Amino acid sequence: MAFSVLAAALLLSAGAAQATMYRWVDGNGRVHYSDTPPTTYQKSGGAELSKQGILIKRTQSEAERRAEAERQTEQKRIQAELDKQAQRDRALTQTYTTVAEIDLARDRALEHHRLAIKGAESRGKAVEANVAELKARIANIEKAGRSVSPNLRGQLDQATRESLDLKRTILSNEEAMLQVGEKYAADKVRFRELTGKP
Repeated sequence: MAFSVLAAALLLSAGAAQATMYRWVDGNGRVHYSDTPPTTYQKSGGAELSKQGILIKRTQSEAERRAEAERQTEQKRIQAELDKQAQRDRALTQTYTTVAEIDLARDRALEHHRLAIKGAESRGKAVEANVAELKARIANIEKAGRSVSPNLRGQLDQATRESLDLKRTILSNEEAMLQVGEKYAADKVRFRELTGKP
């Protein structure tokens, strides 16, 4: 009987020694201790301590978890940028062996846009001449007091639209040439940084 009482007492004291308590800070900044966590424990966070005051586990507050998630997201974004840059660097050094090769690649890329501009300008002159002729014909018909046929007005509308499209083609290729120049200029700078070649 005495042995059973002693065993029960030992078990109770061991349980008490292993029991945990919780430390947390409320919304007013006051520190609390309790053997049961508050209802806001997951939101406000806190520390789980042994009866001796040794930290067992710390629970982050909602704000801390959000900040940690944002930090990890930013780290992933930075790492993705670094990986992308490393990939670009590998492609750059594997594609070219000299700066002169980069210049040649740039010139080839620019030539494509130059030819597109030249073709659009050439066609544009013919279309503009057609527009001028159609306008003159319509003006003469109207001056003579006759009605202009829908077919003739349709031809003018179509020629005018083509003229505008050609001007847009020229403009977009000019903008593309600027972008090509900037891209290859940046590639040359980076190539020199990576290889040390002049």
